[in-house]
Amino acid sequence: MSPVMLQKGIFPAEMMRQSVEYILSVQQEDGAIPWFEGGYADPWDHVEAAMALSICGEYEAAKKAYDWLAGLQLEDGSWWAAYKGGEIHNRERRETNFVAYIATGVWHHFLLTGDRAFLADLYPTVRRALDFVVSLQTEFGEIHWAVDSEGQPMRDALVTGCASIYKSLECGINIAFTLQQDFDCWRTARAKLGEALSNKPERFDRTWESKDRFSMDWFYPVLTGVFSGGSARERLQEKWDQFVVDGLGCRCVNDEPWVTVAESCELTMALLAAGEAGRAQQLYSWLHEWRDGDGGYWTGYVYRDDAIWPAEKTTWTAAAIVLAADALTGHTPASKLFTAVQLLDECLTEKLPEADSSREGAEVLVAR
Repeated sequence: MSPVMLQKGIFPAEMMRQSVEYILSVQQEDGAIPWFEGGYADPWDHVEAAMALSICGEYEAAKKAYDWLAGLQLEDGSWWAAYKGGEIHNRERRETNFVAYIATGVWHHFLLTGDRAFLADLYPTVRRALDFVVSLQTEFGEIHWAVDSEGQPMRDALVTGCASIYKSLECGINIAFTLQQDFDCWRTARAKLGEALSNKPERFDRTWESKDRFSMDWFYPVLTGVFSGGSARERLQEKWDQFVVDGLGCRCVNDEPWVTVAESCELTMALLAAGEAGRAQQLYSWLHEWRDGDGGYWTGYVYRDDAIWPAEKTTWTAAAIVLAADALTGHTPASKLFTAVQLLDECLTEKLPEADSSREGAEVLVAR
């Protein structure tokens, strides 16, 4: 497929519609969105796919996805790592970044629709989820990556996971602010977590080999707003040659000849967040040779062997394509979710949506 160069105001609606149709073809009757037909669903990637549905106007399908997740929430606010066929597929652990991500998805959907009833309905689910996650924060600011099957903390932290939680806490604060609910504990937790991610590298990867070979550890703190401006650009430049393969995309890890489409899309949005629009446009333009005829995208490509691997078209990969296209073009009111910190503050005069679920979008006054 020819390179796809996107810029502000030019959203490839037909192309993105096909990718969303692919996601819809995999979504199950109960609302679950597994990785692919016959696969399992995990809470994080399920929400990622739901966000793509919302971008392309599939609001009812997206709501069904969030309702499915809400219906499975455990008493402590968490979810198991994976589900399949209506049953728990992985009882080994409950991961904090997976649990937190529903706040990001719910806020994203509200930005697009202005649906206050949806926001109010999902707020208790978001509240329990983020309270669970914050309960696993240490005195140093990092958040344990998971609890085990018995609910005991698995005492170490992941840079990528904590960076994702940092964005989810931002979204949770915005939800609570909009609904005039208390969010002080989340604001405090977010500040402590940001400090740990910025200045306490020793608090991560303490009990296993460092995961800095993974590209997500490199760019996720930029994608989620931990670093911004010049510090974000410096961070991305520092390891650019380790992770980016010209004409192909972003490597998943720096020691394997494997580029992955989803990581490349997320890096695209991180570049936008850092003010590198030209690089973002170019990187995104390389990815579409892995698009299949049904609108799905193959997960990755091993360039040493000229081979697609794995032979899977994951729904979350198609979703990342849609999210990046929205960010590049500014197509929807949610397009800046991953390219700017949009933290509402109670001391500001807010401009919030009217109680009208039929609205195309929602405006909020935001501040860094």
